[in-house]
Amino acid sequence: MTHGLKLGLSADEVLTTTRAVRKRLDFTRPVEREVLQDCVEIARQAPSGRNRQRWDFIFVGDEATKTAVTRWWLAGLRAGAPGGSDTRDPSPTGWQRIAESLGDLAARLHEAPWLLIPCVRVESRAELADVRGQAGAWGSVLPAVWSFMLAARERGLGTAWTTAHLTYEREVAAVLGIPYDTVVQAALTPVAYTVGTDFKPARRAPAESFLHWDRW
Repeated sequence: MTHGLKLGLSADEVLTTTRAVRKRLDFTRPVEREVLQDCVEIARQAPSGRNRQRWDFIFVGDEATKTAVTRWWLAGLRAGAPGGSDTRDPSPTGWQRIAESLGDLAARLHEAPWLLIPCVRVESRAELADVRGQAGAWGSVLPAVWSFMLAARERGLGTAWTTAHLTYEREVAAVLGIPYDTVVQAALTPVAYTVGTDFKPARRAPAESFLHWDRW
């Protein structure tokens, strides 16, 4: 059974207009559990390595727990992100826009109706010691998260993939009762209805800058 209203978007429209929503989240409108469950029903059809379906979703709606998780997320945000500055963003102000919207989200993340923390089960964290192990683990959770985000978009919900709290993954695991040694957190996204649903395809680098034929 499907709960709530659906926007009636085509598959192409859902795929090209599912944005990282930070500034247009409606923090005042409750999100029904039944709608989240509908999105999870879609997500559970996502492929996973050897069909082991190792992913779990933790939805945090309790106010005190959201506040505790948000504190660690903010601490991770202040600690900065690893990685270089290489980008294909064709807009010179692209990062400035992202930084501004991230600041808006940081101020109100704890007000989101729900925080979703997707996780992947591992035999041990040693599984993530090499690239093959990492690819197998992340590949067993990320398709489900993306499917959830697409289903959420069709139902008027906004999401935004973030990873700042992972700097303090162990501390967040303690807050949520996650068995740290065998369950790895992958991300954190707010889940809320959006203010308006008129999202458009984003400006992206041309396909030619990504394509390689036969060799790099």
